[in-house]
Amino acid sequence: VQLVESGGGLVQPGGSLTLSCKASGFSFNDHEMTWVRQAPGKGPEWVSTIYSDGNKVYYVDSVKGRFIISRDNAKNTAYLQMDSLKSEDTALYYCGTSVGSTDFRGQGTQVTVSS
Repeated sequence: VQLVESGGGLVQPGGSLTLSCKASGFSFNDHEMTWVRQAPGKGPEWVSTIYSDGNKVYYVDSVKGRFIISRDNAKNTAYLQMDSLKSEDTALYYCGTSVGSTDFRGQGTQVTVSS
């Protein structure tokens, strides 16, 4: 299983970024995908999950109305569109999934929200 995130960067407050998570090595179509973030000095925080068919999505309260999770099963890729970014969104964002009884995550992509 390999998960590779991209799309992070430095953005001003109020700006937008879209993160991508390219998956390989497992049946992407059959698995939920999750985004998690970890801010400096803090523990991991679950951000969002999308079901395998994309019909159900869930968000942590702090990003509801600002972030949209999606997936393209034909491209084995999950996305996290982030709008109206705030300084408190600054974190390392990584995607993850569970295959069998094993959890996998990528290396992450850094998002920094600062003026």
